Amino acid sequence: MAVNVTRLENGLTVVTDLMPHLETTSVGVWVNTGARNESPHQHGVSHLLEHMAFKGTQRRSARAIAEEIENVGGHINAHTTHETTAYYARVLKNDLPLAIDLLSDILQHSVFEAGELERERGVVIQEIGQSLDTPDDLVFDHLLEAAYPAQALGRTILGTVDTVRSFGRDALQGYMSERYQAPGMVLAAAGAVDHAELVALAEERFAALPGARERGLEPAKFRGGERRETRELEQAHVALAFEGPAYSDEDYYTAQIFSSVLGGGMSSRLFQEVREKRGLCYSVFAYAWSFVDTGMLGVYAGTSPDDLAELMPVIAGEIARLGEDATEEETARARAQMKAGLLMNLESSSSRAEQIARQYTIHGRVLPLDEMIAKVDAVDAAAMRRFASRFLSKPKPAMAAVGPLNGAGGGLESYERLAARFQ
Repeated sequence: MAVNVTRLENGLTVVTDLMPHLETTSVGVWVNTGARNESPHQHGVSHLLEHMAFKGTQRRSARAIAEEIENVGGHINAHTTHETTAYYARVLKNDLPLAIDLLSDILQHSVFEAGELERERGVVIQEIGQSLDTPDDLVFDHLLEAAYPAQALGRTILGTVDTVRSFGRDALQGYMSERYQAPGMVLAAAGAVDHAELVALAEERFAALPGARERGLEPAKFRGGERRETRELEQAHVALAFEGPAYSDEDYYTAQIFSSVLGGGMSSRLFQEVREKRGLCYSVFAYAWSFVDTGMLGVYAGTSPDDLAELMPVIAGEIARLGEDATEEETARARAQMKAGLLMNLESSSSRAEQIARQYTIHGRVLPLDEMIAKVDAVDAAAMRRFASRFLSKPKPAMAAVGPLNGAGGGLESYERLAARFQ
């Protein structure tokens, strides 16, 4: 890895990672704003703004944007999360100036033409409808709402039909002016990229970005609770979560390894006990999500309603048991999997560009690989047990369920009974 960092006068940070064996460059702008930065009446504006970025600028139509990048065999895309919005492209190394020109144009000169806005509003509303029809996605929206009630982190990224319909051109322009400030943006590139060249391109194309200070983020508070939605489906979808560590927490890597041992692969405890031994579901996995100031550690399972009564006590038992008797063997296996994942990501320029941008946004620096490996290696079975005593003893987990929740044996047990299993 050959990481270089330059901060421009207006506060924009340029980060590169040279991968000299490649002929392509992955480059993008990561904006330190997302769904968490929205007020209730702005719910969904970050995502709609991302969609509108490709719908025309002062000197390019939507079709021209698509044709220019595809004329050189490249591609351009974007995504929105709760905490960031990213706009990125992948091109042959000689086409880096074009990629920067396109990215700078859509981020500074989008026009939000009324006809395009109306069409894209309809697309996003369809996307909202699709998410509501996808129960294994919807259950996680409900889970966040249960964990962080009446908070921005508990709201969906897509927004609601009503809020999306309310956004006009002024709302988009106002939000972009308010949140798209150079000090909160990172221009990152990995692959066949010359740092000095990218800095020069950034100084030319992004110099006009405002340099005002970023606005603060409202702290999130994990409250816990439940959200149930009964539907006529073939399966019940259930997600359970405890408060977990933030990105900067000393237990960040422990949480990742704990979730891997619990439900991260075919050798994990949940897969072996719930699926292989008992046959209670087809899909079951554990996850560890981190945010700037909070996190979640949890489990998802999709099962038949008749198996719910047996499934949830088994899952609760496996979570509690791992917190008591984690072994060095399974911890070492999870460490190996995590280190392999870190190294495999280094082979993809797109993954590496996103990684260095995210790390700089979160930590103010790019973490050296040997530092990350050392932190992974420091997680042993004792750390797993200490982690469990810190996080699994909280009084109120979050739970969400979507589907047919009544079945043989009583169906999904009450929230109070489930929560009591961890006390």
